[in-house]
Amino acid sequence: MEIQRIDRANREAVDAFILRRWFTLQMVVHGESIDLGSADGFCVCEGSEIIGLITYRITGSEMEILSLDSLHESRGIGTALLNEAIARAKSAGCACILLITTNDNLAALRFYQKRGFDMVRFYRNALHEARKIKPEIPLIGADGIPLRHEIELERIL
Repeated sequence: MEIQRIDRANREAVDAFILRRWFTLQMVVHGESIDLGSADGFCVCEGSEIIGLITYRITGSEMEILSLDSLHESRGIGTALLNEAIARAKSAGCACILLITTNDNLAALRFYQKRGFDMVRFYRNALHEARKIKPEIPLIGADGIPLRHEIELERIL
């Protein structure tokens, strides 16, 4: 497993990976449209194939994780990528890392809490507003759960 920083050499492959996983480079968080095609991050490769990706942005003293994907669960890919992002946040002088997930993403809530993140905010019906920007956001999420709310998690560094 090799972790690489996203750069010009792998940007096209990273964008293709994002499109395969999310069907778009656009993500809506806090009512803001974010272009994942310009986000910083790291990818994990097996040979020439990307099998995991984390994207983030740093604003002031906060790192915000925008996406985390792994093609193979329970192999440590997500944890390795998260640890790399944590190291980057610390080296950039960040005080905390935050992220938003949706109410249906129970796997993410489990994953992040096991790694020191706490739920700090709940944005009721945030997806209703997000659909005004990105109408293709589905009404039903994982496990048939209605996709309605954003949950913010934070880890103090």
